[in-house]
Amino acid sequence: MSTAMNFGSKSFQPRPPDKGSFPLDHFGECQSFKEEFMRCLRDRKFENALCRRESKAYLECRMQRQLMAQEPLEKLGFGDLIGGKPEAKT
Repeated sequence: MSTAMNFGSKSFQPRPPDKGSFPLDHFGECQSFKEEFMRCLRDRKFENALCRRESKAYLECRMQRQLMAQEPLEKLGFGDLIGGKPEAKT
């Protein structure tokens, strides 16, 4: 009797990552943006709405360095921060 299993019957089909999955920043290209965003969150008791400018800068860094797919900032929820428009105060 053979104890080996036949793995050749099905071939592996790679697929792209799901939306929202993106490469890690292994080289720290956006480290300073991430640190600024995290500092903002800590200083504001993790109220992410108060750190939208830092979040936008971090995502822009990731898109510029191809660490995530290019998306319009409006689609990411930053339409009100584009073109120097003031951020709504809460």
